[in-house]
Amino acid sequence: MERSFSVNDGLDYSGDASVGSFFSSDYKRHDDLKQMLDSNRDNLKLEAMKRIIGMVAKGRDASELFPAVVKNVVSKNTEVKKLVYVYLMRYAEEQQDLALLSISTFQRALKDPNQLIRGSALRVLSSIRVPVIVPIVMLAIRDASADMSPYVRKTAAHAVPKLYSLDPEQKDELIQILDKLLADKTTLVVGSAVMAFEEVCPERIDMIHKNYRKLCALLVDVDEWGQVVILNMLTRYARSQFVDPNIGDLTIDGEDKPFYEDEDGDEEEDETVKNAREAAKNKPQMDPDHRLLLKNSRPLLQSRNASVVMAVVQLYNHVAPKTEVPIVVKALIRLLRSHVEVQAVVLTCIAAMSTDRKNLSLFEPYMKSFFVRSSDPTQIKLLKLEILTNIANETNIPPILREFQTYISSQDKKFVAATIQAIGRCASNIKEVAETCLNGLVSLLSHRDPAVVGGAVVVAKTLLQTQRSGNKAVIAQLAKMVDRVTVPPARAAILWLLGEHCERLPNLPPDVLRKMAKTFSDEEDIVKLQIINLAAKLQLTNPNQTTLLCQYILNLAKYDQSYDIRDRARFLRHLLFPENPESAKLPKLAKRILLSSKPAPVLQSKFKDRDHFQLGSLSHFLNSRANGYQDLPAFPVEAPDSSLRNVEPPPSSYEDNLFVDLDGKKGTKKKGKQGSKKKSFYSDGSGSDNNSGSESGSGSSSGSSGTEDSESDSDSSSDASSSCSSGAGTSDEETKAKDKLKKNAASSKLKSNSEGKLSDRKVVRYSEDRAELDSGSGTDNDDGKSSSGHSDSSATSSSDGSSASSESEEEDQKRKTKSKKNDKSAKVLTRSQTQTKVKTGVNTGMSNSTGKKIKTNTVEELLLDLDLGGDASAAASGDNGSQPSAAMISSLGGILAPTIGQDSASVSSASLASLSTLESSSSMFIPTKTMELVNKIGSGGLQIMSRFTRSPHLESSSLISIELTISNVSTKETFKQIRVGNKTLASGMSVYDFEPIEVLEPGKIMVVTLGIDFNDTTQGAKMEILWATEVEPTKKHTVTITAPVGELIRAVSMSEAHFIAQQGKLRGMNEHETKTLVSPALGNSNTTTTRLVQKVYETANLLQVPSTQDDLVRFAGQTTSQKTLALVTIYLPKGIDDTNSNSIRLVVNCEKIVIGSMLLQELKEALK
Repeated sequence: MERSFSVNDGLDYSGDASVGSFFSSDYKRHDDLKQMLDSNRDNLKLEAMKRIIGMVAKGRDASELFPAVVKNVVSKNTEVKKLVYVYLMRYAEEQQDLALLSISTFQRALKDPNQLIRGSALRVLSSIRVPVIVPIVMLAIRDASADMSPYVRKTAAHAVPKLYSLDPEQKDELIQILDKLLADKTTLVVGSAVMAFEEVCPERIDMIHKNYRKLCALLVDVDEWGQVVILNMLTRYARSQFVDPNIGDLTIDGEDKPFYEDEDGDEEEDETVKNAREAAKNKPQMDPDHRLLLKNSRPLLQSRNASVVMAVVQLYNHVAPKTEVPIVVKALIRLLRSHVEVQAVVLTCIAAMSTDRKNLSLFEPYMKSFFVRSSDPTQIKLLKLEILTNIANETNIPPILREFQTYISSQDKKFVAATIQAIGRCASNIKEVAETCLNGLVSLLSHRDPAVVGGAVVVAKTLLQTQRSGNKAVIAQLAKMVDRVTVPPARAAILWLLGEHCERLPNLPPDVLRKMAKTFSDEEDIVKLQIINLAAKLQLTNPNQTTLLCQYILNLAKYDQSYDIRDRARFLRHLLFPENPESAKLPKLAKRILLSSKPAPVLQSKFKDRDHFQLGSLSHFLNSRANGYQDLPAFPVEAPDSSLRNVEPPPSSYEDNLFVDLDGKKGTKKKGKQGSKKKSFYSDGSGSDNNSGSESGSGSSSGSSGTEDSESDSDSSSDASSSCSSGAGTSDEETKAKDKLKKNAASSKLKSNSEGKLSDRKVVRYSEDRAELDSGSGTDNDDGKSSSGHSDSSATSSSDGSSASSESEEEDQKRKTKSKKNDKSAKVLTRSQTQTKVKTGVNTGMSNSTGKKIKTNTVEELLLDLDLGGDASAAASGDNGSQPSAAMISSLGGILAPTIGQDSASVSSASLASLSTLESSSSMFIPTKTMELVNKIGSGGLQIMSRFTRSPHLESSSLISIELTISNVSTKETFKQIRVGNKTLASGMSVYDFEPIEVLEPGKIMVVTLGIDFNDTTQGAKMEILWATEVEPTKKHTVTITAPVGELIRAVSMSEAHFIAQQGKLRGMNEHETKTLVSPALGNSNTTTTRLVQKVYETANLLQVPSTQDDLVRFAGQTTSQKTLALVTIYLPKGIDDTNSNSIRLVVNCEKIVIGSMLLQELKEALK
């Protein structure tokens, strides 16, 4: 025994974590790994991680090392980090609490330059199944779906089903992400996207229409796993979108027709054939998309992956015309050389396909491939036997029967019994060999194996039942063997045959019944029932010899243990021996009841009823509906509209409202000829003539004023602009200023045109409705406006008058002609050029010197002005140096930069000047809800209640004030020295204690204030409350104070412009969004908004931001510790007055992702 513990070979096996023995010291091995993981050397960490991954790969539990491994998630070594992520993917779901501590690290890793690190971080993040991080995972998936790396996008597709299983309420947002992933043209992503589609929304078949042809084209290049998923999905799609290709086939079955027919019959047959052929000619052609699927999937039959081949086979079986199904047979036969598991699935599919009469000829040429080998497992033998039986016909039955004859000598009893059953099926299906098969079964009655004899008897009984004439000699031979046969089903079959043919054999059945009466009590139940039946039938056909014997058997059955036998005996006794024979009517019908002809049993394959399952599926293999199985849809009677699969040209990277070509043929919503009046370049100018391209000359003050009114009625943006001016018309000074600007603009246009340099310029033009991009000549478009790169044009571009009045019609016509000539050389602006040429000045939404606000076009313009210092006068001066460069645009956020939307309201320069300042504000709601920290029963009479006051703490602004109400509810006990003891705080947290309470007499109450800096986390502050009594000098109670996320925020006041600017910087991962239904308890239509605001105040310490928009409400706040902004926007439904329209959209922007996501959830629950 001591020798087994010695280590004489010099090898220390306990040092290797991946090598184990019964006597190794596990604790020591783990300590070594922990030391290596805690070291500062990357090579030791890498070696430790390799050994840990080796343990995981061998199925050993390495969960004890989770704390030591998770610390290395911040390692700078890429190889170490990869292995750490592999480990975390295995144990993140089991160790959720510890994994949550590293969420911030995973979020940083999502922006790592290495695509493997980004993908691994997302995979680990989606493996942590905690509902509280659902918004974080959603944002990570949303960003990863737009990642430049196909590997990361593929990982995002894999994460979608995980998130859906964790929170099904996110289905709508996940569908949007899936729509983007399905449109991906990378083969690495497509398969994963289809897999996620099948898991999340397989019923949304409309998402496949526009991607159908792309999936068919990429099918050959997708990875093998993706090919299987896509083929299964496309099978379901084809069944629902294409008509049955086998309808109208010319099939003539002449088996039941006589060989010779009279002339009339020949004429009728010719007429039938003729009609059938005409119908086949008139049959609609197969849909080209249907043919595309079959054509592109056919090369996959040569795949090395058996699963891919089976996916193509099931596609052809369920979707292709029957005439094309033979294409897949060779591929199936090739798979029979694979592993046993693959053979089982393939043979099951072949057995199911061979049950169809139309497919009998498919596998007949490959009959020898289904001959059983001695090395085949029993399951494979049975499947091959089933196939041989299915494909047997008059031509190939001799070699098949010779094969069956050799199979009977096998040592596999189950296989031998199945072979005998197969012989019976062949005899039943092929009448020509029925006699031969019956003789062969009779010869088996002398077999030394009783199981073979029993099986032969049962099958022979079935064959004799199909032949009503019967074979008297065979029945007599079976009756003589009743003593030798020991298998209960075989003995029962012999007795049943004697009972059925007792009239033809009058002497043999009574003798057999006599023998059976002697052994009745020792027989099996199935044999006893047939003995009773035989006695009853002989009583009816031969009562002279069997009456006493029948009564004896019925008396034995009367006291049998089986109630089935007792019931059968009681029924037959009253039927055969009634108490009143004269009055009883049923006994007179006893012969018709017992000796009536029975239908012959139908011998068919057990694979006959599997057609309703999809070929190759688990449900088809088991012949039972498996969990998650989806039925194949039936073919439609009429094919749906095939134009749904017509793919439109890929959209431009610009928004829909941007010009791509000067003539407006692409990317524009051209209005002129549709009866809709095109918006003038100048907001107050009259409508332009679309045919001539020149503006009507209404530049006077009265004309301008009148036109302004008409425009404000027809266009929402002009209405907003006019509302900002606080009047219907304009003053004389403003009109003169506008006229001057118009003249300057006209002169600059003429100057530019005369110089002939505009054809080389690229100009970005912004109207009030949409941004229009022009390149090329820069001359008039349909509205007759000219845009030049000169600084004067940017200063006068937003003038409210019309400049066309100063031009003659001839000059306008010349400019128009010149513009048309230059249209051919127009070029599309790039995005960087578009961003670098946005206009500044009075058209940027800033206030001018008169205080009139001009409508803001884009959020980018507002942010550019912020970076430039908000100097509107400098922008209006025409200095080209004030235009931002592409680098300035990218500095605004890059991918996370705010997009052009309707949230960009008009902003004044006065408000822009104060953007850098935030003012703390008092809370709009004071919470009254208290929470019990110390219970009076457990503490002996001391009760402490806590309440968040939302008021600033006197010691520091980062402390959250918590009011403690300390009560002495005892009647005699006096508490002394009530104070805060030891504290257990997370990193960065701090507590400012309240002043100790010297004495608290019975019935007294003291109120103190405790300050806690939670460091902007929702982790609890754990501390001890100490006090003394006369009996005990020190008593303590441990309490934990946790702040709701709404209490971690302090209300701040800011302007709408500042809110929009800061919100634009907090996009992407910092933006959290959800939809919810407003609770009916919030009130009626008149008070809904007011109560919504009140509900938000109750949930979080925020302050409403003044807004010029009626369809949304904004709130602002900042965290108490690190002063991080938290911005909340609630988008009200358009039909807020409708009581049914109570769905709102919540958007939370916060740099701290955890704070933002938790705040979103709390607001959603409060308003739900």
